[in-house]
Formats: sequence, C-alpha cells, structure tokens
Amino acid sequence: MKTIGRRVFVKQGALALLAMGLPPEFLLRPLLAGTGRGEGRRKTLICIFQRGAVDGLSMVVPFAEPAYYRVRRSIQIAQPRRGADDTALDLDGRFGLHPALEPLLDLYRRSEMAVVHAAGSPHPTRSHFDAQDFMETATPGVKSTGDGWLNRVLQDTSCPDCSGRTLDDPAAHAADHAVGQVAMASVPALRGIAMGSALPRSLAGAHPALAIPDLEALGVAGGDPMEQAFQRLYRGEGGDEVTSAADDAFEALRILRGTDPARYEPANGAEYPRSDFGRSLRQIAQLIKADVGVEIAFADLGGWDTHVGQGGARGQLANRLGELARGIRALYDDLGDRMEDVVILTMSEFGRTVAENGSGGTDHGHANCMFALGGGVRGGAVLGDWPGLEPEQLYEGRDLAVTTDFRDVFAEVVSGHLGAKHLERVFPGYTIDRERWRGVLR
Repeated sequence: MKTIGRRVFVKQGALALLAMGLPPEFLLRPLLAGTGRGEGRRKTLICIFQRGAVDGLSMVVPFAEPAYYRVRRSIQIAQPRRGADDTALDLDGRFGLHPALEPLLDLYRRSEMAVVHAAGSPHPTRSHFDAQDFMETATPGVKSTGDGWLNRVLQDTSCPDCSGRTLDDPAAHAADHAVGQVAMASVPALRGIAMGSALPRSLAGAHPALAIPDLEALGVAGGDPMEQAFQRLYRGEGGDEVTSAADDAFEALRILRGTDPARYEPANGAEYPRSDFGRSLRQIAQLIKADVGVEIAFADLGGWDTHVGQGGARGQLANRLGELARGIRALYDDLGDRMEDVVILTMSEFGRTVAENGSGGTDHGHANCMFALGGGVRGGAVLGDWPGLEPEQLYEGRDLAVTTDFRDVFAEVVSGHLGAKHLERVFPGYTIDRERWRGVLR
C-alpha cells in the first residue's frame, strides 16, 4: 500500500470531509486564514445570481418607449399613474420598477440603489449553461477558464505579503503561513462563502472558499463524540501541518457554531421570505454581523426562465420578483448601518426577448439589467446607455442590445469597494473601459 505523505494529505483534503459534510478543501482553509475576529469591520460584496435569465424589461420597465407596449400585449406593465395599483413605479420619468419590487423603491429614492440597464455579455449565446459559465468566469466565449472571477478577486486581495500572487499551490502557500514565512494576520478566514450545497462557478479556484448549505446544520455528523474522535485522529504529537490544519479547521467550525444561527434575531424589524433564498440572505447577514471575516458572499435565486405564462404586474414573474425584493430589503434593513461597508449586486446570465411569444412568455434574449445597493453606491439613477426598442435598434432584430459590458460593472465594484488592484488578472483578456463607463460607486 502506498504511503500518503502528510503534505499531500493537506493539499488534497482527505478523510475528515466524509464525516463533516464539508468541501474537500475545508482543512486547508483555516491554514490560509486567521479567525477574522478583532480585525474590525470589512468591506463586503454580496452577489445575488438570478439564475435562469430574468426579464429585465419587466424588472425595470422602459415605460417611455411606445415599442414596449406594441409588442407586449398581455405581459406589459402599465405606465405609472398616481393612485393606481399594478403600474410601474416611476424612477426618473423614463423607467419604472415592476410593482412587485416596491420594497426597493425607498432605497432608490434615498440614492442607495442604482440600476444598470442594457448590461450583459458581448457573447451571443442563448444557452443558459454557457452564458452562466461565461458570466461566472468573466471570460465570455472562453470555455477553458479554470477559475471564477470572484475567486480571482480573493486571490488578488488575499495577501499583501504575497503581492497579490495567484495561489497556484495552495498547500505550499498555507505551509508558508504556518511556519511564519508570510504574515498570517493578513488573510482573514471565511473570506468567500456561498449559501448552498456546492460552490458556484464564480467562487471556484485556487483560493479557498466555503459552501454552506445551512448554518444550523453545519458540523460533524454524529455530534460532539464524533467531532472529538476526529480531533484525536487528526491531532498528531509532532505539531506538523496536518495537526495545525485540523486544529484550525475545528476552530473555524467552532466560530461558525458560535454565531448560534438557531437563535438569531434579525434587526430593525427585518422579515425575510420564508424560503431557501430568504434563509440564505438571513444567514449571510448573520455571518457579516458576527465579524468572521466575510468579504464575498454569494446566493442564488432561480425560477426566471419564463417561456410560458410569465404574467404582467401579477403572476409567475411577479411572485419571484416579490421574493427577490423582500429578501434584499430584509437583508438591507437587518444589516442597518453596516450597509455603509456592503455592496449588494444582482446579475443574470442574459435577458429575454423584447416581444412576448405565443405562450404569454418571453424567450432567451441578450441585454438585461443589474441592481447595485449600498451606502457607497451612486444611487437614485438608471445608469448605462439606453439603446432603444425600435426594430432597427434591437440586437439581431429581437433583443435589447448590450451597451454596458457586465465586466465593467464587476470591475468597478471589486476595485473601488474591495480594493482589487490587478484587474488584468481578475478579468483576463479584457480591458476595463474606465473612460466610457460612468460607474455605480460614489
């Protein structure tokens, strides 16, 4: 039988993950990070992926466009009318929020929410799988990219002593920290988290990141006796890398348990949707307020592929938009003054056709809209160059045209908010257009 060296064991993960229900890299993560406690409040980016291609023309309605009403007979959102229900919520005389997004209107009026319209990918694909992959790697048209854009942000901002170098060998980098060759305190724990059973493509890569299906269920299967057995198994007497990794791993587990998710009470009267999405946002808020070092948090909300029976002011899409709005507003209110240090960014792989189809829905399109919220956001505005909806203005004669590359928005947020410096590494093969793009941050 071949003997597995301890260094290899640390690099590859190993047995503990089978009992802990944690990703294989979990034992490595604490080696690459301190606890995050006592280091003060951090800047945090919360990404919400509307997976399935939301209809951006219903999210933010271009009610000043006659073409919108000509081609959307049954699913259109009526122009704003004072005192009327089920109409668009006027933002600037040209665009209005879907009425189901009313919980967000006050944030827009307080200049703490911005809309980026006609944003998206320059790649023409209408495949959900490809478009999601291209957005999460931030390399449209390139299928060979090995890591996600958020992981590259973590790499770039991870370690001042490493000069932002890519972590090509996480185990070697961890060993450097463990023996004091690199300042341990510069790498906070739990920097990248995703609420779900698996890491999203955007957080996959060389830098450790943690997928958390449910904080309340996090731990070693079998309870305290099993956990104690694993601690004995992985604690050697030589104080080597595996011992250090195990000690730090279980310490990180204790930190997460210490947030006491079952007893968490949202602040400021925040009421999250009673759904997986609501629970995800609630637990993100809890981790941020617990100061465990979260810098990037990720949550999914699906159900946006409305080919049939999309509905207008009410119906299938309205119900999903209502869940999105209630969740974001609860998160915003729950975090309170911490939103000065937080940006919430929404995204979806592409938009939907301008015209409705024969089934009362919309098909796969091109450009879409994004939301940015937070104290540092240049809110109260619909940003981006609006291309128009007349037939000659449409992409391929059917879709809203892309005038803002989604990478320009991503880049501004991660550089201006999180301090990423090497944007050529975070967005390989793309030059950020700082001159043309007006920006979402103050």
